[in-house]
Amino acid sequence: MAQVALVTAASAKDLDEDLPPLVAALTAADISQAIVVWDDPSVDWGAFRLAVVRSTWDYVPQREKFLAWADRVSNVTRLVNPAAILRWNTDKRYLREMSRQGVPVVETHWIEPGDAISIPYAGEFVVKPAVSAGAKDTARYRPGEAAVAAAHVARLQSDGQVVMVQPYLTGLEEAGETAAIFLGGVYSHAIRKGPILKSAVEVVGGLFAKEDIRAREIRPAERALADRVLAAVPGGADPLLYARVDMAPGPSGEPVLLEFEATEPSLFFAFSAGSADRMARAILRALNRGL
Repeated sequence: MAQVALVTAASAKDLDEDLPPLVAALTAADISQAIVVWDDPSVDWGAFRLAVVRSTWDYVPQREKFLAWADRVSNVTRLVNPAAILRWNTDKRYLREMSRQGVPVVETHWIEPGDAISIPYAGEFVVKPAVSAGAKDTARYRPGEAAVAAAHVARLQSDGQVVMVQPYLTGLEEAGETAAIFLGGVYSHAIRKGPILKSAVEVVGGLFAKEDIRAREIRPAERALADRVLAAVPGGADPLLYARVDMAPGPSGEPVLLEFEATEPSLFFAFSAGSADRMARAILRALNRGL
């Protein structure tokens, strides 16, 4: 039986571009592995020494089922990232916690179910649910579109969702996002993501918006912010096998946190030579010593 389960979703199995290089790196390191679907009832999770959550990209509409699965798997093997991190990280209200700890976070107006709907921004802004992935149910609005945006908020509220309203960061248009990737607690590489909240967004496999990705050299201010974000993780960053910090220029030009991805992020191995091997070594350390 394989030592490591690389956990995906049935709908994402053929879309995860990180899986082939990771499988090759694990094979080269003599670490046996199997790609398995998280909600496949036939999987014997206890047969694996380690279960690595990779592309469970269909969890959003069934988050509680996904978290219950994570708890069950944790009872029979080691799950990374841990179930407690998955529960915390799959609700973007973690941004509010990080802001309270002094981490520079994109300004966010929170609207709970039942709250009166208000849009506090005069310029362009973004509406999204607190539980979301791949830019689903996320939209960018321009001045004069408050009524349409309010209808979007009301629809999300009617589904029992907490809603986030954020000013659109105009620095994204030129600079894009910077995503800093950490493997085994160590900085690995960074990529640039172009702006995706455009008028016409291509959705891949019904799971995520297609992105313009390029390699990027991280700036010192971005690296400093990424380190601050990891330091603010509840319980510390030591249990994390992987993490991605998504940042963009704030109103002053200094980077602010957009999202902290510790559940099922793309890690963009194709844009950094040796990164899949670094992930394989991190997995080997997890197998040998624990995180």
